[in-house]
Amino acid sequence: MFKSFVRFFDRLEDKVRVRLSHRSIIYALIGGSMVVLFWRGIWHTGDILMAKGGFWGWFFYEPITLIWTSLILLLTGLFVSSFIGERIVISGLKREKKITDKTEEEVQAEESEIKKLDRKMDLIMKEITTLKDDLAKK
Repeated sequence: MFKSFVRFFDRLEDKVRVRLSHRSIIYALIGGSMVVLFWRGIWHTGDILMAKGGFWGWFFYEPITLIWTSLILLLTGLFVSSFIGERIVISGLKREKKITDKTEEEVQAEESEIKKLDRKMDLIMKEITTLKDDLAKK
């Protein structure tokens, strides 16, 4: 039951994402708004728990929250990627354009090149397998 539930929402997400990707401004407005409202809910939940006092008041006190959340983000490797994104770091290291600055043709050309390399890798793997089989027969 849980698998079918997850599968349904996974497929629904794929369909929505495909449709919205062709309308980037609407996609950005919906996505940005929902992210802000999500974090607003998290923020207010922390405020409610802090107002209760006791352990939760101390735990969600702003300087303490800054310390434990920073530690968790650093330990999980999300600190850098959540603030600037790994694609931005990688593209900066490679001196590439940001994906948003690339034209659709450039993205398609990159995808085509990746597919060619994938086919070449498949051929190389087949040749290696053939060579191993030939060596095993001798």
